[in-house]
Amino acid sequence: TSSIHSWQQSLVPKTTRNKAPTKISNEALLKDVEQHPDDYMYERAQRLDCSKSGIESALKRLSISQKKDLRASKSVSNKKSDISR
Repeated sequence: TSSIHSWQQSLVPKTTRNKAPTKISNEALLKDVEQHPDDYMYERAQRLDCSKSGIESALKRLSISQKKDLRASKSVSNKKSDISR
């Protein structure tokens, strides 16, 4: 009954959240992105001591999307990175 009462008090859906990030600070993540621009999310998670999904949501919160370049990727060998278009 308490849930129904609280729902009736505020019928407008809440779209924003007024809470500061607790696990990953914005400054630490921005500094890490500047120092290691081509690292994977799991590598950032190891350095910042959090989960990969936490890094993913923090990057999304900061509107940072990283597109991999074939020349800079760690998973592509040197032969494949020299592809001329």
